[in-house]
Amino acid sequence: MMKLGFVSAILPECSLEEVAQTAKQAGYDCVELMCWPVGKSERRYAGVTHVDVTNFKRSDAARVNDIMAAAGVSISGLGYYPNPLCADLAESQAYVDHIKKVIDASALLGVGIMNTFIGRDQTKTIDENWPRFLKTWKPVIERAEGRGVKVCIENCPMSFTRDEWPGGKNLAVSPRVWRRMFEDIPNANFGLNYDPSHLVWQKMDYIKPLRDFASRMFHVHAKDARLDQERLDDVGLLAYPAEYHTPKLPGLGEINWGRFMSVLSSTGYQGAVCVEVEDRAYEGSLENRKAALYQSCRYLRQFVA
Repeated sequence: MMKLGFVSAILPECSLEEVAQTAKQAGYDCVELMCWPVGKSERRYAGVTHVDVTNFKRSDAARVNDIMAAAGVSISGLGYYPNPLCADLAESQAYVDHIKKVIDASALLGVGIMNTFIGRDQTKTIDENWPRFLKTWKPVIERAEGRGVKVCIENCPMSFTRDEWPGGKNLAVSPRVWRRMFEDIPNANFGLNYDPSHLVWQKMDYIKPLRDFASRMFHVHAKDARLDQERLDDVGLLAYPAEYHTPKLPGLGEINWGRFMSVLSSTGYQGAVCVEVEDRAYEGSLENRKAALYQSCRYLRQFVA
C-alpha cells in the first residue's frame, strides 16, 4: 500500500525527534528527511539538516531508526537538492561528494531511496549540458546500485527567479528529457521523485507520466499549484513562473487529487506520497506550518488508506 508522508524541509527549527513526533501526531506514515550539510543556505527550503550524513556510521543509523521507530513512523527517503551541474566545478564536486554520502547513509539506514536534482548550468542548453550530465551521473548511479539505493530525481525546473534563468538549475523538466535520461543511463536504480505541480504551471498533462513512467516512479511529492490566469494573461508564459503561479497545499490548487491517486494506484505504485509544503500563506510561524501539515494529511487521507 502507498504511504502518506511529508518533506521535513518545512520544519527547519525542529529536531529529528520533533519531526517524528509531528508526523505521528498529524497521522502520517513516513517522512522524507533532509540531509543538507550543516550550515545556512540562501535558497528557501534548503540548508535543512535532520540527518547529518557527514561521517555517518552504523551507530548513527541505529539512533535515527530508533527515533523514527519510537514514533511509529518510517523514512520514505533521504533528501538533498543542490545543483550538481553548476558552472563552478569546485562547488559542483562538493555537491556530488555530498550526494554520495547521502546515498551511503540511505543504505546504512535500510531506506534505499535518495531524492535529489540532476542540476544544470542554466547558461547552457540541454544538449550542451548533456555530456557533463552523463560524466557526473553514471558513476553516481552505479554507486547507488552497488549499495541497493534508488536515486530519485525531482522534476522541478528550478527556474523561478532571475538568478536561475534562462535555463533553470535542473535538467529533468519534462517527459522528453526523462526518456533521454533513462535511455542514456538505463540503470534500474535511476528514477523519478515525481511532483505533479511542476507540470501544472508548465501547462502540461500531469496524469499521463504516471502511466508512461510507471517503472521509474520511485517517490512522489504532493504539492499543488494555483495558476493565476489574470497574471498569466498580463505577463505571458515567458515571464518568471513565480509571477503567474503559486505553490499551494494539496486541494487548494489545480490538481484533481482523486484522479491523480486513482491513476497512481492503478499503475501498481506502492511507495510514498510526501506532502511538500511551500505555501507562503502558511509560512508565518511554526504553528502555521504544522497546521498546513495537519490540513494536508486530513485532505489526502481520503485517497490514501
